[in-house]
Amino acid sequence: MDGTLLDSLPDLAACADRLLTSYGLPGVTPDIVRPMVGDGVAALVRRLLAHAGDAAASIDPQQAAARYMADYTPRSTELSRPFPGTTYALETLKADGWMLAICTNKPVEAARRIVSALGLDGWFDAIGGGDSFPVRKPDPAHLLGTIGLAHGMPARAIMVGDHHNDILAATGAHVGSVFARWGYGRPEMEAGATVGADAMVEIPHLAAQLVPA
Repeated sequence: MDGTLLDSLPDLAACADRLLTSYGLPGVTPDIVRPMVGDGVAALVRRLLAHAGDAAASIDPQQAAARYMADYTPRSTELSRPFPGTTYALETLKADGWMLAICTNKPVEAARRIVSALGLDGWFDAIGGGDSFPVRKPDPAHLLGTIGLAHGMPARAIMVGDHHNDILAATGAHVGSVFARWGYGRPEMEAGATVGADAMVEIPHLAAQLVPA
């Protein structure tokens, strides 16, 4: 979702900046937050506090994560937008007969609200959030559970993601994967992916190659 379907970094970074400054700590820019994204809110907040150093040592990470979510939830789509080519890709995939699902470490209700607010909810057959199952990415059971929610078959599924968690989950689930080079993941995170893509518009063509009709 973040960094693959949606360019959500502006909202994530703005909230991160507000969180730190609310504790009297120096703020952060999107460039600092970018490599922290991909493992869920709790991990993002832990990384923000670690970045702040000793001045943040007395801050409880769980309380900070709750504060982050309280701020982020009502403002999560102020700046976020689908990546270029997203509408074309979703339309084409649907026309080609694909079932579409989101597998994200973001809490499922937050993911649903964001997708709905951006007018994308009609495209997706299922959303498997970070709290939808006992495990989350990179555990393959998260991906397999999401495929199950969409009534899909792992052998004919493809995972598209910009983070090593996505690729690891796909590898563990024996599902083909496309590394989203346009996202937030570092280039080395592409290791293990079936193929890489430079833009969302490439996904329908790659999907047809990886899983022929």
